[in-house]
Amino acid sequence: MTTTPIAPLQQPKDVSLHEIEEELNSIWNSQSGDMATLIATRASTFCMIVYEPEEFQQLLAILGFYSGPVDGIHGPLTKTAVNEAQRKYGLHITGRVDPDTLARLREEVAKLPPEQMKIANPNLRGFSINDAISAQNPRRIITICPMLGEDKGVTAEVSAYCPVQKTVGDHLICSEYITLRGTKEALNRIGDLVTSLYIQNLPKFLWWKATPNPEQELFRHVVAACNCIIMDSSYFSDPESEFIKIQELIGPETSVADLNWHRLLPWQELTAETFDPPERRLAISEIDRVTIDYEKGNSAQALMFLGWMASRLSWEPISYVEETDTYELKHIKFVNPHGREIEAELAAIPTADSGEIVGDLIGLRLASTNKEANCGTILCSETTGCMRMEAGGAAQAIRTEMVTAINDQKAEFLLSQQLQRWGREVLYEESLAVAVKILKLAQPQ
Repeated sequence: MTTTPIAPLQQPKDVSLHEIEEELNSIWNSQSGDMATLIATRASTFCMIVYEPEEFQQLLAILGFYSGPVDGIHGPLTKTAVNEAQRKYGLHITGRVDPDTLARLREEVAKLPPEQMKIANPNLRGFSINDAISAQNPRRIITICPMLGEDKGVTAEVSAYCPVQKTVGDHLICSEYITLRGTKEALNRIGDLVTSLYIQNLPKFLWWKATPNPEQELFRHVVAACNCIIMDSSYFSDPESEFIKIQELIGPETSVADLNWHRLLPWQELTAETFDPPERRLAISEIDRVTIDYEKGNSAQALMFLGWMASRLSWEPISYVEETDTYELKHIKFVNPHGREIEAELAAIPTADSGEIVGDLIGLRLASTNKEANCGTILCSETTGCMRMEAGGAAQAIRTEMVTAINDQKAEFLLSQQLQRWGREVLYEESLAVAVKILKLAQPQ
């Protein structure tokens, strides 16, 4: 991902909460109209609230494993720190912060004396400006940074930055940045103030870089005020329950965008392409066996992909059974418009070398109990191969293809693309709706 250099128009400055707008206005009023220099003007594209992620990097820094920026990005420094922590505490070494690792980090930090917390706690969230956002000319970014420690209220910091390549004539196009820091309890108290910082006549985005929590007061406030909620289901610790919550957030004035959905594009495109030839086009209606393998740790991609297939082929889910074995098998049955039953299986595959994204798809097999049907298809990730899929066997000929992942799967890159789409993602919403129907079958009636 290329970055756009940004220059400070105004260095970050601490202010009280009621002084935020006053300080921002003073920044712009202080700009000279001297034509010998570029004149800075406010961008006017959109507003965004960014809720920073869980505190894993902060915990790692406090415990002495991590010394990089607290930015929520799972880069090489973070992965090395997580590996070291998992090794020290006898956890499964994955290089990623799973629920067990996060719980252990919190437990270890809770044991530290207060004086060590003060020395080690970097409280660095919100200091970096995200290139993916700044390059899109936002009018205003409000970053919310939940902090550890004692509740001492909320602090505010304002600044203005200009992407130096974004000029129109003699004008630099600049953005306003507001950073709010405090404990989760303190931030919950200022939900109304946070949403009042949105500029009313502009589109309003919320990038929630953590698991959505409708029970959290702050979350409810910011969701009610925004037009589009952006999240990444690869962060979710329990997609099965989170998807149901997300479906309930979608309304006439509010849409949801899942960055993890866009990682499925190569799988969707290649699946569709395998049925483009005329001799296979009609055979798609013969599919009644679906197997999806995904990297163990997060079932979000597998559920969304199955929801996508079912929504396109008008399959209605009728049963859902989950096993607790090594592969955490999920068995789903559908019925198509002609009354034919389709059986699907999702399998969580343990992998020796975990990829960058938790829960990436590994393989897909489409087959039919009709031995004459020309629909047998296997798709596999280039990085993991097709061993389990090919071992499954089939009664008819199989077409095998390798899937190449998108060039950059990082949330920041996908976010920059999402901010250029502007509008509802109907295909995603329809696919999510089917996935939620599947998951609700497992709930007590």
